[in-house]
Amino acid sequence: MNSSIHEAPVDAEEIARIIEEDLGSGDLTSLIVPESAQAEANVITRENMVLCGRPWFDAVFAKIDPTVRIVWFADEGKDIASGSLLCSLSGPARALLTGERTALNLLQTLSATATLSRAYAREAVGTGLTVLDTRKTIPGLRLIEKYAVRCGGCSNHRFGLYDGILIKENHILAAGSIALAVSKAQQLLANVPIEVEVESLDELAQALDAGANRIMLDNFNLAMMNEAVKLNAGRAKLEVSGNVELENIKSIAATGVDYVSVGALTKNVKAIDLSMRITLTRST
Repeated sequence: MNSSIHEAPVDAEEIARIIEEDLGSGDLTSLIVPESAQAEANVITRENMVLCGRPWFDAVFAKIDPTVRIVWFADEGKDIASGSLLCSLSGPARALLTGERTALNLLQTLSATATLSRAYAREAVGTGLTVLDTRKTIPGLRLIEKYAVRCGGCSNHRFGLYDGILIKENHILAAGSIALAVSKAQQLLANVPIEVEVESLDELAQALDAGANRIMLDNFNLAMMNEAVKLNAGRAKLEVSGNVELENIKSIAATGVDYVSVGALTKNVKAIDLSMRITLTRST
């Protein structure tokens, strides 16, 4: 399911909707600037970051006014130091003013996800553990948020309800048992891997007996993870979810599980502090 970080899913219709959300019937404030005025602008980061979102930043201005010129001084997916110049823009002042907030919103949000993902990926280096995201994304922005996760060096879990089976607590309650839930899934979708979320070692044993391909250990402590790995004995892939922090990645990896899934990669990010300052170059 994972795609290359270079596959930036920029969609023209999506960009148009994002711009429309802010622009509506027109930028009233920018009308105070002469239509003929030209300007330049610099975008600077005020904190260390992983740059992510260049294609969307460019697409916003290309949609608003294709005459806007953008020169980048930093590459997508690279670590950038605080105070660095990310890019320079030039073109009609009105266009720069109109596109500023939307373009920055995308750039600082995606960079935040990539930056946090890079931190988790670094903690997992050499451990054999794969760090995954989740479906806890901003509605409408899932594909680009998952791109940002890859840009930071982590991997994607399923993209939606359509590309994987994850039987969770409520599914089990509705189906009647773990065994019944897995059996029904196997009957309906024989070629789709089945993952089951479990909350105890007893439920883990049930999921293994039912033939689950992957098992999510929900809120297991380290002792329980160690027991789970022994009980599993390589029969299924094991994924840890809940209470996964940067500080305990290595400890979790040491138990021998295969994956951790971290909703915080897309859910708890704090936007990167970026500044875009405009200078008028010509006004008539």
